[in-house]
Amino acid sequence: MPLNRRKFLKKSAATGAGVALASAAAAPAAEAAEAAKKPAKRYSLTVMGTTDLHGHVFNWDYFKDAEYKDAAGNAQGLSRISTLVNRIREEKGRENTLLLDAGDTIQGTPLTYYYAKVDPITAKGGPVHPMAQAMNAIGYDAAALGNHEFNYGIETLRKFESQLRFPLLGANAVDAKTLRPAFQPYVIKTFCVKGAPPVKVAVLGLTNPGIAIWDKAYVQGKLAFPGLEEQAAKWVPKLKSLGADVVIVSAHSGSSGTSSYGDQLPYVENSAALVAQQVPDIDAVLVGHAHVEIPELKVVNAKTGRTVVLSEPLAYAERLSVFDVELVFEKGRWAVESVASKVLNSNTVADDPKITKLLGDEHAKVVAYVNQVVGSATETLTTVEARYKDAPIIDLITKVQEDVVKAALAGTSYASLPVIAQASPFSRTSEIPAGAVTIRDLSSLYVYDNTLVAKLMTGAQVRAYLEYSAQYFVQTAAGAVVDTEKLTNAAGRPDYNYDYVSGLAYEIDIAQAAGSRIRNLTFNGAPLDDAQQFVLAVNNYRANGGGAFPHVASAQELWSESTEIRTRISEWATAKGVLDPADFASVDWKLTRDGVPVF
Repeated sequence: MPLNRRKFLKKSAATGAGVALASAAAAPAAEAAEAAKKPAKRYSLTVMGTTDLHGHVFNWDYFKDAEYKDAAGNAQGLSRISTLVNRIREEKGRENTLLLDAGDTIQGTPLTYYYAKVDPITAKGGPVHPMAQAMNAIGYDAAALGNHEFNYGIETLRKFESQLRFPLLGANAVDAKTLRPAFQPYVIKTFCVKGAPPVKVAVLGLTNPGIAIWDKAYVQGKLAFPGLEEQAAKWVPKLKSLGADVVIVSAHSGSSGTSSYGDQLPYVENSAALVAQQVPDIDAVLVGHAHVEIPELKVVNAKTGRTVVLSEPLAYAERLSVFDVELVFEKGRWAVESVASKVLNSNTVADDPKITKLLGDEHAKVVAYVNQVVGSATETLTTVEARYKDAPIIDLITKVQEDVVKAALAGTSYASLPVIAQASPFSRTSEIPAGAVTIRDLSSLYVYDNTLVAKLMTGAQVRAYLEYSAQYFVQTAAGAVVDTEKLTNAAGRPDYNYDYVSGLAYEIDIAQAAGSRIRNLTFNGAPLDDAQQFVLAVNNYRANGGGAFPHVASAQELWSESTEIRTRISEWATAKGVLDPADFASVDWKLTRDGVPVF
């Protein structure tokens, strides 16, 4: 819109903005000099951010039925975050603050599972999701979509979205057919400044392209997820044209520039820093997805040379990112003068009693649910050594998966094929105690909401799969001392990307270089035939390419379901009544060095 000079002069005089107009009608020299002495108008904006909350409202471990504790002394939960937010709003003035989230909200604890599956928010007259209640009460201004938002299907996500009093943003979550935004791409908030024009702050939400792989069953043919960089390049200029003085990106994408899914997608999984580097006019990025703590990361934009500030708070509401944005009014507009960020630790404050009161009933329901006894165990089963020894507790997972897939394929042309199964040591502290076994005991064994898929694999493909999995171990010479704390997680590979495979026998020779470690691989006592066909019972994350294991994503899918593996384990244990390792445990693999067992 062209500037109406008369209105501008009138507004300038009324607000006292020290703007000199270089024209014949300019103020007299004395007035201009007086105006020049006036300091430039400034404004301070505080942007707070969380990410990867994963259903953590309280500092409570539902799997242990106790307050959450870790060696670092961290505390978890939105109730703590609420206290930090209240403190900052009181200090800065609520009208000068913005509260954002970068996604992964409605999956991750028995609390979120309960309100997706046991007492679902999608039921007629169903409850309001506890995360919606908490975030509404705290007063979030916007949140980006996370990939785990899709774990329970689009219907659950849309219901959750409808229960929020703030927008759920996803500029790169588009309709698969029209390629138009399927979720609100951005929001613009206006902040009033005394004696000056308002400050307009745009928040652009971006989510993870990996959703197309990880939740393929729900989104294929319905939604598409193009790259963050290309979508930011499309939307940021639009936000600036709409008058945005500040552009904040809330991105459910890490900053490392890497991808866990290899070349299965042409888009980078962790591209937050690339967005900052490639797309001009972004001032700050709230980073999510990677579950790492980044108080402040400065990235120089390649086109403008301006510094963009990134921050990622630790997951599960353990940290709150705080961006301090300083603006100055010059040349008739607001300009960002500086951005600095830090993270605050939620262990420094107590729960907000407002949130405790609000969600006490929902919390109590879930505690009662997970403490239901569903059977008994003849001995204690634990994951403490499961990373480097074949542990019966992981065999329980593979046995359940084998049984479910065999039952599903009964009567089909694939019923005669041998079924093998993969499972990972998700937790280092899971325990099924001798005696009474509860839902929480079994749930702690399988903390993710993965579902089961049956894939057709050859012996050669299974061999390659095992070799890839064995990269998890640090190469250790035959004579070297073995330190179990340093034996695993080679090249930073997480525990959940190390797989057992049941139904086979094999050795992993950790003295050898990665890629040539699988030795004495047999099936039914005979060397594995590379042409032999197997049905691999595998979780949907792995089946869709998560972890970039070879062959499995492209393998023919024979069957899949939407019931969580965790639920299948509970059903199996309930039907058995008694968990006896004799019914499911077998030593299928062991670590060796030059043929000599490590343990």
